[in-house]
Amino acid sequence: MSALLRDEPRLVPMTVAELNAVVLIESATYDFPWTRGNFIDSLAAGYLARVLRDGDGRVVGYFVAMKGVDEMHLLNLTVAPADQRRGHARRMLDELVALCDSLRTHQLWLEVRESNARARQLYLRYGFRHIGVRRGYYPALQGQREDAAVMSLDVGGEPR
Repeated sequence: MSALLRDEPRLVPMTVAELNAVVLIESATYDFPWTRGNFIDSLAAGYLARVLRDGDGRVVGYFVAMKGVDEMHLLNLTVAPADQRRGHARRMLDELVALCDSLRTHQLWLEVRESNARARQLYLRYGFRHIGVRRGYYPALQGQREDAAVMSLDVGGEPR
């Protein structure tokens, strides 16, 4: 029985102790990654931050979200490139929605790069709605800017 439980990925609060692993994943995933300082600032501000550990205790993903009055804003959700397409992002979204429910937030918001088709499809399949576009929101290669799709999910409703 304990071997089965060991294999189950688990979400735990992010602490400074995980930041080396988090920053490595962030840098391996994005052309314009968050810095260690961005994560430290998020933790210091009290944002919701979780890491997803696999059965061996290795960090395979994480998310950071900021609570507002009646809403939550997902700032970063990342799965290590080698661990993608295994349901980890959905698992983290499930946890975040459960946290939204417990905190009585009604909306979950996010921005995602227009070019990130896999993430946009994940969010649409999960139930997010495309709300609009933020022009030039993200830095892009060669000094350019990239638009962000703004998406929203009503939380506290039907199971996903």
